[in-house]
Amino acid sequence: MSTVIKIENLSKKYVIGHQREEKYTALRDVMAHKLRGIGQRLRHPLSPNKEETNLEEFWALKDINLEIKQGDRVGIIGRNGAGKSTLLKVLSRITEPTTGRITINGRVASLLEVGTGFHPELTGRENIFLNGAILGMGRVEIKRKFDEIVDFAEVEKFLDTPVKRYSSGMYVRLAFAVAAHLEPEILLVDEVLAVGDAAFQKKCLGKMKNVSKEGKTIFFVSHKMDAIRRLCDHVVLLEKGKLIAHGEKIKIIDQYLASEDLRSTLNDRGPAPHKGMHLRSIVLLGKDLKSKNHFKRNESCHVNIVYDINTPLENVHIVCHIVDIEDRIIVSTGDCDVNRELYLERAPGSYMTNFKLPTNILNEGEYTLIFALGVPYGYVYDRLTDTVGFSISESREKSGPAYVQRRPGFVIQDILWTTTQLDTAYQALPSSPEKGKFNE
Repeated sequence: MSTVIKIENLSKKYVIGHQREEKYTALRDVMAHKLRGIGQRLRHPLSPNKEETNLEEFWALKDINLEIKQGDRVGIIGRNGAGKSTLLKVLSRITEPTTGRITINGRVASLLEVGTGFHPELTGRENIFLNGAILGMGRVEIKRKFDEIVDFAEVEKFLDTPVKRYSSGMYVRLAFAVAAHLEPEILLVDEVLAVGDAAFQKKCLGKMKNVSKEGKTIFFVSHKMDAIRRLCDHVVLLEKGKLIAHGEKIKIIDQYLASEDLRSTLNDRGPAPHKGMHLRSIVLLGKDLKSKNHFKRNESCHVNIVYDINTPLENVHIVCHIVDIEDRIIVSTGDCDVNRELYLERAPGSYMTNFKLPTNILNEGEYTLIFALGVPYGYVYDRLTDTVGFSISESREKSGPAYVQRRPGFVIQDILWTTTQLDTAYQALPSSPEKGKFNE
């Protein structure tokens, strides 16, 4: 396939100004300082006033080299500040590179920020024509696709309402609908899809898949690895403006998750005598009893918890929810699931408890642990969200006919199947409950 985007030694520099930290000064000191500054500028009009501002160079992108073929679906991942959005802005010609060269062959449509190109005082109908024109669509083309755009955005009821009254979700639905129906050769999409609801996100991913099937090229920035896995074929990993890796999606995503700074520990929070129960610390331990946050499926992982009881309590327990990146509870467990005697009175003191994470059933992805301490379906003494996190990656060999890159579903369960040749299968099956039964 032909090359549609070629990036050579691309760098983007910003200059950041830091104001000098001032101590308390009297009015006469401020006036004297300003007069000295005016005198300095009169004597040296071209020199910067270094007393007021310290300038710092910040390289948002540094020496990026990349070549993208026609029809590629490329995901761009990395931590906040890695340069993902800056790269898309340079590709869409919103900002110019400091050094380097970009060659683009094809019509580009970009959706980088919610409502880019929208005028808040204009209606949804008027903004479709305005935004379409900004993106390069002719009036005849917009009219031809108008009904399709409105139907996709699901804003027909509010079409003649000024968009300043739209919610952020309505904004992004309309903006994406216009950009997606531009029929571009290259589509650039930033994290804005996170604004929409789950149904709309699924709809957008489906639209982008259809666009890619037509031989179009997609650049997709997202922190949601599940969306990257479903949509993209290749992944670009950026870190501090530099290209760290580029290649097959599973390999690059695994590399990113292994380096991602998911918190595997919650340090001692100190005592809280005003609470009946108080969670002190949490740590995720691997089989070597060292703290870690990235695990292979089936790898041993224990959650160690220290908590305080400050007054005699009855009928209390600790609950942990394992939550995925879509904030869905995948598994829930509590310390009284098996040990029912813990519902009896607990004396004041500090306690340590632990449980084993079910890594054998968790699908690939990133997860967060949510803890609650209190009475079942009653009073909560302590609750912690987004405290610690971990990721799971596949442990099987990534080759051969049995390998599936990522199974669908929330959890995975390896189930034993028994296969028999057809001529003997009927003899093995019981004809009635009295004559036989399956082995359990």
